[in-house]
Order: sequence, then structure tokens, then C-alpha cells
Amino acid sequence: MLGNLIGGFIVILIGVTLAPTVADAIELGQLNESGGTDGAINITGSNATILSLTTLFYCLAVASSGIGLAVTGLRRGGLM
Repeated sequence: MLGNLIGGFIVILIGVTLAPTVADAIELGQLNESGGTDGAINITGSNATILSLTTLFYCLAVASSGIGLAVTGLRRGGLM
């Protein structure tokens, strides 16, 4: 029980710590990587929208996996 709770908190802590890095990498993926200085965007339209939502999906996945581990630990301990 305690191991699952600690594991859930560790997953959330590491995931939240890496969230800015993931967001920066996604932003760089949207920008022009060909070395141009005009700041043109390679990805437009619905592709850009879906790519920009990747950060949200990452954060939701981290939160749900951490909460899932914590709930499993609480179920094994008989508290849920």
C-alpha cells in the first residue's frame, strides 16, 4: 500500500518536473528548424493544434497514472 502511494507521488513529481521540457520540445517542433531567421512555422492548421495539445495530453497522462497508482495502493490497504 505505502509503496504504491509513494510510487504515485514520485510519478507525479517527475512528470511535473519534466513538463516544461516537453513543452519546450513541442514548441521547437512547431518552429522552423531549417535555420531560417524569419520565424516561419512549418506546421499549420489542424496539425499545429494537435501538436500543441500534446503538452496537455502529457500532463493528463502523468496525473492519471499517479492517481491510478495511489488508488491501487489505497484499495490494497482497504481504504477504498
